[in-house]
Amino acid sequence: MSFSLAIIGRPNVGKSTLFNRLTGKKLALVDDRPGVTRDRREGAAKLADLRFTIIDTAGLEEGASATLEGRMRAQTESAILSADGILFVIDARVGVTPEDKYFADLVRRAGKPVILIANKAEGKVGEAGAYEAFSLGLGDPVPFSAEHGEGIGALYEALREALPEQTAEPAEEEEAEEENLYDDEEDGSDLDVTKPLRITVVGRPNAGKSTLINRILGEDRLLTGPEAGITRDSIGVDFVWRDRKMKLFDTAGLRKRAKVVDKLEKLSAADALRAVRFSEVVVLLVDSTIPFEKQDLTIADLAAREGRAFVIGLGKWDLIEDKGATLTKLREDAERLLPQVRGCPVVPVSGATGQGLDRLMEAIVATHVVWNKRIATSRLNRWLLSAVEQSPPPAISGRRIKIRYMTQAKSRPPHFVLFGNQLEELPASYERFLINGMRKTFDLPGVPIRISKRAGDNPFAGKKR
Repeated sequence: MSFSLAIIGRPNVGKSTLFNRLTGKKLALVDDRPGVTRDRREGAAKLADLRFTIIDTAGLEEGASATLEGRMRAQTESAILSADGILFVIDARVGVTPEDKYFADLVRRAGKPVILIANKAEGKVGEAGAYEAFSLGLGDPVPFSAEHGEGIGALYEALREALPEQTAEPAEEEEAEEENLYDDEEDGSDLDVTKPLRITVVGRPNAGKSTLINRILGEDRLLTGPEAGITRDSIGVDFVWRDRKMKLFDTAGLRKRAKVVDKLEKLSAADALRAVRFSEVVVLLVDSTIPFEKQDLTIADLAAREGRAFVIGLGKWDLIEDKGATLTKLREDAERLLPQVRGCPVVPVSGATGQGLDRLMEAIVATHVVWNKRIATSRLNRWLLSAVEQSPPPAISGRRIKIRYMTQAKSRPPHFVLFGNQLEELPASYERFLINGMRKTFDLPGVPIRISKRAGDNPFAGKKR
């Protein structure tokens, strides 16, 4: 039977390190300074034959509900309510602090099974702190080292004892084989609607990404506020929209590389870029009041180079007065400034009011269908013959470039291969001509298009004249 565990404790006791240890992946950002984690992050954990969901949370701190610390604590309290059990972590090197005692009372009132973990328990100092943890009254502490993986066996036994019903039947993993839906003879698609659609929302700091995602989910799942740079980890959230499974990733705001000097911000930016690489559709959320700054174009170019399907969301649309004229202008700007994803949907949205959310989701699904599209070789070559006859490639040093035929090698994004002679001399301008022609003829808006060139063997190469 599957179950969930929330990791809670003071800042900098090693909660994210424990989360990474149990998931077997470096998903959560880890740093020596306290308060790195702010949002709660879920992951699939594995411990011997146990399979469960683990929830990393922000460090528990005292503060008014309106402050950033208060909003972080509210997120942690939501994780406690939703979890089946609690991993309460203390720092064995520091020992039990007054904050540990205060939050131990909070955990006790929750009425959930609690496993007390004395982290950083390696060495004599850590061993003494582990014994001190008995004073919290939360049962026998588990001496542990998330950094080195010590105490795994003791944690397994503690989970079995604390959650006997949930751990009685270990869950089995089923691996689904990926089907190849490609058919050379006719148009088709590699679309698999049974798999969750992975969507990543990116943009500059304070563009309203977390607010927008909370509005889509219909709950305050992500930490928001007027402060810029609240989000640090890339947080993935599962949800269902019109019977379609989706996984939505919130990311840290991306600033110009020259401005990023803090180590933690570098880690956040790297985590956001990683989320882009593993997504299928990237939503660039632009602040409508200051749209299409250089950093927005840089982020869009990154998504195009990674080959992701692309949608532009015009955030904070409720602040725009002349909506019709502004939308027309911004769509024209998108066509002019982003030729690599020409025709991508540009959707006005507002996380504050919920305006445009359905149109945004519809645009995401439609662009994902285009991203998976396959075009029959016969159709491609009928179009290629007509295009080359109307505008033949230029001659290079008096020798003609011959394009013989074309085929689609793969989708996600659409990738085409040209066959012919002297294709290495084909100008970039003619490649753009072919890409724009395919985009218009085969209805491929909003996705990057790749072209590879393959020259035929020269039978006279290497022979004397």
